[in-house]
Parts: sequence; structure tokens; C-alpha cells
Amino acid sequence: MPKQVDHKARRRQIAEAVTALISEGGLEAATLREIAARAGVSMGAVQRCFSTKEEMMVFVHEHLGELATAQIEGRIAASGAGDDPVAILTETVRGITPLTAEDLPWTRAWLVFAAQAATDPRLAAVQREANRGLFRLLSVLVRAGVDAGGLRAGLDPETTARDLLALTDGLGVQVLVGVHTVATARESVERALAALRP
Repeated sequence: MPKQVDHKARRRQIAEAVTALISEGGLEAATLREIAARAGVSMGAVQRCFSTKEEMMVFVHEHLGELATAQIEGRIAASGAGDDPVAILTETVRGITPLTAEDLPWTRAWLVFAAQAATDPRLAAVQREANRGLFRLLSVLVRAGVDAGGLRAGLDPETTARDLLALTDGLGVQVLVGVHTVATARESVERALAALRP
């Protein structure tokens, strides 16, 4: 009887291998041979999971977004934020900024995809959707934080959300190229969050 393969699990396994390769050496490091070796599967198994490299890269980009979401949800749960919109906002912003050494690989891979999205419409669509989702979430949290009195009255939720996203994106790039350290990025995030409070 042929061995049954969990197709979804195999795709995630391959996505994690691609993420690691891209984080270490950019898109050019993610060759079929290297992906298969890193994932511990045959090249044929990779090709059975993804009919084209483009399909695989879109899946990997989406997978990175799911990992980031899970990381943020984990931070929120661990923080004991409960239903406090300011605490949830704080952990969300911290979660999308590379503030620890463990954040650097996924940040590096995400930014490689972001750069590629400038010329690849399919990756650009994934990037836009991820940013729209974060923008909506941050806007809702800012509005709720203002309404609850935990954030300054008069803050515009959309402008504040846009500013926070620009800050976290910029810090991600600057940490990776050595302009900022993880520690100085953390300081910048904490200053920005403190400036929102009454």
C-alpha cells in the first residue's frame, strides 16, 4: 500500500525550507535542489506539491504572513492583554517589528519577498493583502484605544495605523542592513507607542 502523504503538511514543510534558504541567501538560494535537500524530500515531491516556482513562492509568502499572525497572537496571549485594545496594539506593533534575534530570519525573508513584489504582481497581491489586514487591525485598535481612554484623544486611527506600519517596515529594513540594532529598534517602537498615550 502506498504511503499516504499529508499534502498540506508537506507544503508547509517545503515553505519552511524555502523561508530558511531565502533568509540565508536571497531568492537565488532557493533552487529546486536546495529546497528539496533542506526540506528532506525529493525534488519530485517538491514538484508534486507546487506545479510552478511562482506558485510555490506565493504560497511561501502567504505562509510567512500566517507565521507572523501566529507570532502576534502568541505575544498577545502571553502578555495577558485580554481585551485591552492598547495592550493588543502594543503587542501587535512589537510583533511586526524585528525586536529579537529570533525575528531576523522571518523578517529577512519577508523583506526579500517585499522587494520581489515590486516587480511580481502575484507577490504584490499577497503583500497588499497582508498590509491591508494589518492596517485594518491597527486602525480598529487605535480607535478602540482612544474610545477607552488609553490613547490620546484626537488621534486619527487611519493616520496612526499608517505611521505605525511605516515605522515597523522601516525599522525592519534598517535592522537588517545594520543601521539600527534590535535594541535601538525596540527603543524606537517604545517611544512611538508611548507618544500615543495620554
